[in-house]
Amino acid sequence: MRTKILLATSNRGKIKEITHILEGLDLELVTLDDYPGLQLPPEAGSTFRENALIKARAASAEAGVAALADDSGLEVDFLGGRPGIYSARYAGAEASDRDNWLKLLKELEGVPVEKRTARFRCVVALVWTGGVEESFEGSLEGVIASEPKGTNGFGYDPVFFIPGTGKTAAELTPNEKNSLSHRAKALEKLKNSLEKRYKKS
Repeated sequence: MRTKILLATSNRGKIKEITHILEGLDLELVTLDDYPGLQLPPEAGSTFRENALIKARAASAEAGVAALADDSGLEVDFLGGRPGIYSARYAGAEASDRDNWLKLLKELEGVPVEKRTARFRCVVALVWTGGVEESFEGSLEGVIASEPKGTNGFGYDPVFFIPGTGKTAAELTPNEKNSLSHRAKALEKLKNSLEKRYKKS
């Protein structure tokens, strides 16, 4: 019987990315759709790690299986690290991805490119039913573009330019993004930890 891990997120983009990266492991990945009524608690932590653990602990306790959650966001140096843990709701609780990056571009109007440095940061937390907790971190350095480009990805991807690629994150193919992204880096660390136990023969 395969070990079941609940992906404690309702974000379809994240689910797709996590599922793709964890391919090849002998695990049964399930989502919140498999647990109707399960509500994730508010992200009340002060760091990405705290928020990821809050969600993973609650999901594991309620579903009775191991749970994986992440918290990630964008840190802009010129803005003192904002939006940070508030990235998903930067323009308000009901804000769309577009609302959020439009607010960001407005705040950076007139700021020269050399001062628009930023990074995506992600912490992935895995909570097992026995109470053991693990967390893994990844980051991706970039620059905030002056205008959006690309239609792939989600969140701030259209305005996050990655100098080494000459593209925004939203212009990358899924395979390109999975080799570079902050979430991919954190998940690769998680995968390396799990491979010893769950790699398919």
